[in-house]
Amino acid sequence: MGKCLILCLCMIMLSINVAHAMNETCIDDISIVLQIDLYRNSCPEAESIIFSHVENAVSQDSRMAASLLRLHFHDCFVNGCDGSVLLDDTEDFVGEKTAPPNLNSLRGFEVIDSIKSELESVCPQTVSCADILATVARDSVVISGGPSWEVEMGRKDSLGASKEAAANNIPGPNSTVPILVAKFENVGLSFKDMIVLSGAHTLGMARCSTFSARLQGSNGPDINLDFLQNLQQLCSQTDGNSRLAQLDLVSPATFDNQYYINLLSGEGLLPSDQVLVTDDYQTRQLVLSYAEDPLAFFEDFKTSMLKMGNLGVLTGTNGQIRTNCRVAN
Repeated sequence: MGKCLILCLCMIMLSINVAHAMNETCIDDISIVLQIDLYRNSCPEAESIIFSHVENAVSQDSRMAASLLRLHFHDCFVNGCDGSVLLDDTEDFVGEKTAPPNLNSLRGFEVIDSIKSELESVCPQTVSCADILATVARDSVVISGGPSWEVEMGRKDSLGASKEAAANNIPGPNSTVPILVAKFENVGLSFKDMIVLSGAHTLGMARCSTFSARLQGSNGPDINLDFLQNLQQLCSQTDGNSRLAQLDLVSPATFDNQYYINLLSGEGLLPSDQVLVTDDYQTRQLVLSYAEDPLAFFEDFKTSMLKMGNLGVLTGTNGQIRTNCRVAN
């Protein structure tokens, strides 16, 4: 009887210890999950400060909305959404800014600097650069007439970057559908996410050098000849390669579903855009659905942006909160 009592007590204590350990694990897990309104108490003005800077930047240069949205995309595709794209090169460190997809292409770094500077003065070492990128991406879409969503916060900033990963991971303007699908799947995004996030090309501009294949009349029969002739005229000038063309000629500064409508009429600027309707039946069907239903595009875009914003994030004791987004502390 005594042995039984001792055995029962031991089993009870073991159960309590296991439950306690499981509870600790759950608490730890919760602490590293990205959260909505994370800065409600620690920096309640954070989101309004960020929005104000983005609004001001876009009012001065409508193209800046696309540039800030693109910064978040290029950050997340290289070892996750960790602010690595913002790091400057130093004598003993090479960052991502000089990788082919980013060099003379990414912009908006000064906007991030101004946001970070004000946040550091209001609530020092609280809001990470990676969270700023995720928030300016949302705000750029909203200011341009697109959907809004609750940005999940809690990312930490990386201590380093990878020029090689930036060169290899980010889809190029001449990518085929299989390459696009592979690059998205490599980071954890689906076939559908690829089509949805490509819709961000409803904003912004591209240099002639990035769509030179379109100037040759490639990408199949679904090409609008007037559209191509206008591009050829623009890019044939002496400074042609550095000239910029609107990704969406119809509503270049408005976030809408016009991108998909343009693809169906043969007016996708980049080869990697037009192939979505010329090279694959499944991608064409999704393009058709978003061209017909802008609300469906908005809803799916929000979902895919939240999914992308969770890629490879550094949380908890991993990473740091940089005081200057251009350099590690």
